[in-house]
Amino acid sequence: MSDRAEAPPAILLRDLSRTFQGRGSPFRALDGVSLAVAPGEIFGIVGRSGAGKSTLLRCVNLLERPDTGTVSVLGEDITGLDEGALRRARRGIGMVFQHFNLLSARTVAGNIAFPLEIAGMGRAEREARVAELLPLVGLENRRDSYPAQLSGGQKQRVGIARALASRPRVLLCDEATSALDPETTGEILALLRDIRDRLDLTVLLITHEMAVVKAVCDRVAVMEAGRVIEQGRVFDVFTRPAHPTTRRFVAEVIGHVVPPGTVARLPAPNPGEERRLLQVLFAGPSSTRAVVSEASRRFGLDLNIVSGRIDAIGAEPYGLMALAAYGPPAAIAEATAWMQSLGLDVSDIAGEDPA
Repeated sequence: MSDRAEAPPAILLRDLSRTFQGRGSPFRALDGVSLAVAPGEIFGIVGRSGAGKSTLLRCVNLLERPDTGTVSVLGEDITGLDEGALRRARRGIGMVFQHFNLLSARTVAGNIAFPLEIAGMGRAEREARVAELLPLVGLENRRDSYPAQLSGGQKQRVGIARALASRPRVLLCDEATSALDPETTGEILALLRDIRDRLDLTVLLITHEMAVVKAVCDRVAVMEAGRVIEQGRVFDVFTRPAHPTTRRFVAEVIGHVVPPGTVARLPAPNPGEERRLLQVLFAGPSSTRAVVSEASRRFGLDLNIVSGRIDAIGAEPYGLMALAAYGPPAAIAEATAWMQSLGLDVSDIAGEDPA
């Protein structure tokens, strides 16, 4: 990703704002959002309902026009284009929808060919393109089936093939897996990553599920109330979430660092000692070192492992552990500094059970 990240952004959003006039007071769906998506990456936008993520996605192809700000796609400022030029620019931007939006009276092949027909492509060329796309999305045996004969996952594969029909270089995914069961979701996410790699696409994906981000995205932006409150590499956002909203999203996937009810069951410290709850992130060269037992011996502490897990995000393994450290305050401070000197991320956990 490093070479791609150094290239000019495939999608560049600058200071986007969008306000809708409701029955009461105006609703500000976007409030000064700026994002840069590198060529070839899968970039996730996550947020609760009403956070502004769908409005932001629709601004990328100007299905929703921002009140202020600029949208650049593949190096072109599309906010300044006339209607004809905008239609041509949109051919380079495919879109996959949450509820498939298939034409019930058309076959799989007919649905995939539909945007090419609208664009004026000849029949023979349309059929050749459909023949290319069917095996790409695993539907070569479903060419003549109708949407009513397909499963949800198969319908979304048709939607993906249709989005790819005009050979776009950017693919927008609007909650593309939220209508699917977990197993099918995994298959569709694997397909998106596969076609990204095969076709060198840039994918912008919105979701309300952090598990989707963890499974497929390279970077992520977290939205709340029309603003981006946190963004970065998925690994960094998962292992070091800074904003309370992000921490809640992450906890839905990896659980709370301290399981509910744990603090109340921990013994009190001895007189003259203290108890501190520490979160320790293991990643990189120190991830295999016996840090806990070594710290206990070095600094004369009782270190109680409250919880822990080993996982991987992308190709990067990590370990996340919660420790209850008992001992003199100075010794706990020295042990914390020593672990940090090894490259571990050590931070205090609030002494209350998670909600």
